[in-house]
Amino acid sequence: MPRLRDLIHDPHARRGARDLLEFAPGIAAWGVVTGVAMVKSGLSVPLAILMSLTVFAGSAQLASLPLLAAGAPMWVIWAAATCVNLRFVIFSAQWRPFLGHLPRGRRVALAYLLADLNLIVFQRAWPSGRREPGQLRYILGGALPLWAVWQGASIAGILLSGVIPTAWGLGFAGTLAMLGLTYGLLTDRSTWTAALVASAAAVAAYALPLKLNIVVAIAAAVAAGTLMDQAARAHRHLTGQS
Repeated sequence: MPRLRDLIHDPHARRGARDLLEFAPGIAAWGVVTGVAMVKSGLSVPLAILMSLTVFAGSAQLASLPLLAAGAPMWVIWAAATCVNLRFVIFSAQWRPFLGHLPRGRRVALAYLLADLNLIVFQRAWPSGRREPGQLRYILGGALPLWAVWQGASIAGILLSGVIPTAWGLGFAGTLAMLGLTYGLLTDRSTWTAALVASAAAVAAYALPLKLNIVVAIAAAVAAGTLMDQAARAHRHLTGQS
């Protein structure tokens, strides 16, 4: 694993940081929302900070907070968080060609750091789908600053929760921030198709328990994106033959 001092001067790592930090305002807004929500749900400040540092998954945190506030059994809370995070099983399969050769300890550390946005930005920066030199440094260069932005914003929300009124509607602001992030990633027909399919699937499966509609939406989006890519490759192949 590259050392932090080496990453600062590495061009791949610096490129990764630039690519991820363009999304920093939206990530920070979402982090503040999550931090405020943790304390408003009844967690103490130290416990909320511990949750932010150890869980590092805003959607899972927000899904589990109402259950914690209602005094739900621990197995229900764990089940809800697990279901929301099932999407990372899909993401990890997509990371495997690039990170599967690393020792287990390094893969575990990266599993903690890598979020949804890391994979999306990585695939945009390295579209070949093959392992290439510099990819690990690029991944770390983006993951570490993004982690710092999230934790800083989340802890700020925790510490400022007492002076931020619920009436400000920060939950809606966080949703708008995530919509802004999503729109910035819709760059071609495949991504637009995947986004529309995911939206329709999420609404259609909304009645599922434990927010399983999120998992359904991600699976549908992956399937749609894969089909679009296969269709594009087939078109290029036929065009080349002609």
